[in-house]
Amino acid sequence: MSRRPVVIKLGSSTLVDADGRLRRSRLDRIADEISQVAQDNPLCIVSSGAIALGIGTLNRAERPSTVAELQAAAAVGQAVLQQAWQRALGRSDRATGQVLLAAGDFERRESYLNARHTLETLLAWGVTPIVNENDSTATQEITFGDNDALAAQVAVLLGARLLVLLTDQEGLYTRDPKHPDAAFVREVPDQAALAAIDTTADGSAWGSGGMRSKVAAAELARAGGAACVIANGGRSGAIAAAVAGESIGTRFPARGDAPSAYKLWLLHGLTTAGRIEVDPGARKALESDGASLLPVGIRSLTGRFAAGDGVELVDVDGTVFARGVAEMGSDELKGLVGKRGADPAVHRDRLVLIQPA
Repeated sequence: MSRRPVVIKLGSSTLVDADGRLRRSRLDRIADEISQVAQDNPLCIVSSGAIALGIGTLNRAERPSTVAELQAAAAVGQAVLQQAWQRALGRSDRATGQVLLAAGDFERRESYLNARHTLETLLAWGVTPIVNENDSTATQEITFGDNDALAAQVAVLLGARLLVLLTDQEGLYTRDPKHPDAAFVREVPDQAALAAIDTTADGSAWGSGGMRSKVAAAELARAGGAACVIANGGRSGAIAAAVAGESIGTRFPARGDAPSAYKLWLLHGLTTAGRIEVDPGARKALESDGASLLPVGIRSLTGRFAAGDGVELVDVDGTVFARGVAEMGSDELKGLVGKRGADPAVHRDRLVLIQPA
């Protein structure tokens, strides 16, 4: 792809009304806007709404509370959601493709690359991917917040230039927007600026997220080199304005020093099976000299891991400062702790430092 993609995430409340019915006219308006923007931008959609539509289709009055019921509702609603997108974008002759992802797809390097290649191929073909969590078998979306984290992961995976999070609010406020003293926040230049923003408000009746999950997603996306805009999905022109860089919603500028795609995966995708505590000299060598971690600089190990597993590196205070892939298992490494002349425990090419906020 010659241009970096744009990822657009739509929350359940944007697409589904209080009765669990599709907001058809709004979806049509959003689809028309997406089709226009997609003429000049590779565009991927992360769409919530499967659970809410499943509940509405089944004429249930309230969102279920058990995981099994939520997954069953998702199984019903996912087909309804995909058909809705296919119909809406088909009005502009745009083809769609369904991509269901689970947390494990981001944790395993092979499946991570497969997901990227699939999405990139769809974009190269001019097909609009409709991405959702595989809710019928996975619980990450149900537990952690309305696909915001998934959208940020997809933005990082694709090397997107922009993540647009559409919600039922205009953006971020310093406190609950219903409060008379609430002030709208146009831009969050860095993490320190979040101290003045209250993100504790609950999500909508259908969605499981809130502004807290959207802020976390925005921080992840911009750490990966993508700007992020949180905007009102009910506002006409919001998508086009966000993509054009106009003043709408709350913008999180991208960081200019994003790591490589592989190191982003180490930071945000790799599952860790253990911890390695290192001495101050080893930490300095890793941070200042770009060295590999040698057994001589290791103080202790926590957890059991095999060669190829992810590990966290911590200092003597227990602060995690790096993540990487172990070159040998914990059983073998225990016999080498503090010894000179041994092979690296974590090679520098398979290690990434965690930058302070």
